[in-house]
Amino acid sequence: MELRHLRYFIAVAEEGSLTVAAARRLHTAQPSLSRQIRDLEYEVGAQLLTRSARGVELTAAGRAFLEHAKLALAQTEAAVDAARRAEKPARPLFALGFLTGQEMEWLPRTMNILKDELPNIDVTISSQYSPDLADSLMRGRIDLAFLRPEPQMPDLEYRIVAKEPLLVVLPSDHRLASRAAISIQDIAQETFIGMSKTAPTLQVIIDDYLKRSGVDIHAAHQIDNLGMAMSLVASTRGVTLLPAYARNFLPWSVISRPLEGEAPTIDLVMGYRKSNTSRILKLFLARSDELISRAAHELPRPSESTRMTA
Repeated sequence: MELRHLRYFIAVAEEGSLTVAAARRLHTAQPSLSRQIRDLEYEVGAQLLTRSARGVELTAAGRAFLEHAKLALAQTEAAVDAARRAEKPARPLFALGFLTGQEMEWLPRTMNILKDELPNIDVTISSQYSPDLADSLMRGRIDLAFLRPEPQMPDLEYRIVAKEPLLVVLPSDHRLASRAAISIQDIAQETFIGMSKTAPTLQVIIDDYLKRSGVDIHAAHQIDNLGMAMSLVASTRGVTLLPAYARNFLPWSVISRPLEGEAPTIDLVMGYRKSNTSRILKLFLARSDELISRAAHELPRPSESTRMTA
């Protein structure tokens, strides 16, 4: 008895038809399949199927044989998988997460740090809101994330990779668009677009900056993500404050300008769970100074973003 006999029998039993099983499941000719079933019945010593105009039905012997056939085939496939895994063990997995939009700048840098390890590991990448990334780190779903330093996460360790200045984002034909820099007082009377709960760290920084500046501004709308920010700025002709990385996503209808004076900054950090024992994580962290140093020289300064996004 051969394994293919079991596969053929199971296919016919599940499809209830020699014709359908031959065409859809086994990709063989029906006469050949019929011969294989007869050979199996000869070896078993019992009739397994009855044939009629409506198709085929299992006999009592066929029903008894079917369950054992499925089990035997499953065990055989499991044995093959086990042998293959033993010969070629699964490669280590390194799960990366990025605050949505940050992967444009930080994924290539991260891959460069890991370039010597890439042939030997599997890397997965996810893009989420910062609070969700922190939660995934805590639950062990990802190994390393580029995110904001979320509060009340004592089991997480953070390393600052960049301090992003906040920029004023406004319609390209706005009355303030011709200015090289914009003061916070300039936008006090404008339609202001704030952050939703998806960016709590950013909202705290904006609120603190407005308070220190003595400006009383209330948000007319709230932003969930960068795409929504661009749409709201363009459609409501409002203004908002966003970290410098947002300049990578500005459409033609929206521009950014630096804030006058000392602009507030928001930290972008590498976060990881303290108890994570991943060898790849330890290797990456050992080389992280190289990534941070190189980024400090490559990322544009706030004054440069005016030229880039005009």
